[in-house]
Amino acid sequence: MSTQNTPPLRKIIHIDMDAFFASVEQRDHPQWKGQPIAVGGSPTGRGVVAAASYEARKYGVRSAMPSAQALKKCPHIIFVKPRFEIYKSVSLQIREIFGRYTDLIEPLSLDEAYLDVTIDKKGIGSAIDIAQEIKKAIKSELGLTASAGVSINKFVAKIASDVNKPDGITFIGPSKVEAFLDQLPIEKFYGVGKVTASKMKLMNIHKGSDLRGLSIEALQQNFGKLGRFLFAVIRAEDHRPVQTQRLVKSLGAEDTFGKDLVHLEDMVAELETLAQTVSDRLSKKKLQGRTLTLKVKFSDFTQITRNRSVNYPLASATQLRDIATELLGNIDFEDRPVRLLGITLSNFNDPTPRPKADPDQLELFNPD
Repeated sequence: MSTQNTPPLRKIIHIDMDAFFASVEQRDHPQWKGQPIAVGGSPTGRGVVAAASYEARKYGVRSAMPSAQALKKCPHIIFVKPRFEIYKSVSLQIREIFGRYTDLIEPLSLDEAYLDVTIDKKGIGSAIDIAQEIKKAIKSELGLTASAGVSINKFVAKIASDVNKPDGITFIGPSKVEAFLDQLPIEKFYGVGKVTASKMKLMNIHKGSDLRGLSIEALQQNFGKLGRFLFAVIRAEDHRPVQTQRLVKSLGAEDTFGKDLVHLEDMVAELETLAQTVSDRLSKKKLQGRTLTLKVKFSDFTQITRNRSVNYPLASATQLRDIATELLGNIDFEDRPVRLLGITLSNFNDPTPRPKADPDQLELFNPD
């Protein structure tokens, strides 16, 4: 690890709830314990899976998987209608447990967060002991399990939390960080998707140790900003603080329909509903944007996006509907039915930091 201009080591915990939505449903419905369940989707094959229990995952069912595909992999899977208000409530209970140990909490979503416990409220001192206490409290008070990663920075802690799932804890101490990162498969590094991973493997980059051997110039030339990031994190130079407030970069809503839409007027009607939902969320957060993105997913699961930027602020449902409708009208559907529409607004003019883990950012979800 580089020590030049390096700030003091921090104690960072990444807590990740285990199959959160599905686990809440199994907790509240004992008859589903030990059963393969999918939150979202439907037995008719419509919609997508929002979360899968570990029993369902054994069959290859994953979140964002179309219901029809989940049924093929696990014909006896149980589809459960999402209860987002319940998940939000449980998430707040989990946050309260975190708050017993530190005020430096950075939620990433309803089911995961970073905690900086370099200085903890109870004076425990050991980040491992704190993580164990948090896991114990979540299990005894809420009947749920969580996995934890403990290390010196956010990047390593997040990866560590996935090592011993479910209900595990992994500590990567300062002396072990370099060896841990060196053996890490390249796909595990943040920002490295399938395309980038394929390119890297052609360059004989298969794991962290291969990254370490490359200069920052070579990484930047081949991978741009991602290259600079990788050059730093492979050397454990991730000095990002745990942020209690995060900027909202986009806000939107989308809906998967119970029956594919084939008529333009039906699509426009759905856009009007989505536009109103997005407008209400913008109003709640006192935000206005200048870039609207329309998402269209067809019955064959292919999808396209179209966007438009304007030089005036967008916020009203009428504005959003009109631009989305215009974008929709310029799409050649080629007789393909539409199964999903979405509207997202970005390029906000309000720089005020706001909590990211807000259930208002959840998508409209129609599993029926």
